Amino acid sequence: MITLDEIRRRLVESIRESGMTQTELARLLHISPATISHYMRGDKLPALDTLANLCRILDVSPSYILCFE
Repeated sequence: MITLDEIRRRLVESIRESGMTQTELARLLHISPATISHYMRGDKLPALDTLANLCRILDVSPSYILCFE
């Protein structure tokens, strides 16, 4: 079963592996660095449009993030 915790874990892993800072990523997404911090702590998950843009920026498949792979 896919859980939100597993989705969050994969998202955090992808962000860390990108080597980008939270500030850099936030600037590219036009969101606040605090929002990226919320994603990293698991307080929030990104909206679908933000998730799609995150995947594009991080060069990671949405299927991977959403545990379909």
